[in-house]
Amino acid sequence: MSQSVAGNDSAFSQLLGMRILKAENGESEVRMSMQDKLLNLHGKMHGGALFSLIDTALGQASHSLFEGKPGSVTLECKVNYIRGVSEGEIVCRAKVIHPGRKTHVIEAEVHQNDKLVAKAQATFACL
Repeated sequence: MSQSVAGNDSAFSQLLGMRILKAENGESEVRMSMQDKLLNLHGKMHGGALFSLIDTALGQASHSLFEGKPGSVTLECKVNYIRGVSEGEIVCRAKVIHPGRKTHVIEAEVHQNDKLVAKAQATFACL
């Protein structure tokens, strides 16, 4: 069974201003707006903030297969950063592509409007 509404957000995701819009059936959608506190020295969104958005979306997609409860943890994640974000809102969509008993393999993409910002693939360990 999967969660049918937005997932549970952590204090950390709240700190960064994330909004979990979807977490169901092995898929998630998480949004985040640019804020001054997320800027790097080049005036772009810090890669760590972007990675945190990705990791949150990946986790929500995985957790949705455990009725929305935290049932997995990140083992590894590879991110390709494609373009910088200077302003506005970005959205990360994640999908479990291998829902195994011991691990989940999950893909994610971050977009700003129609532009691809980052792409990721991760492995989560099922607890």
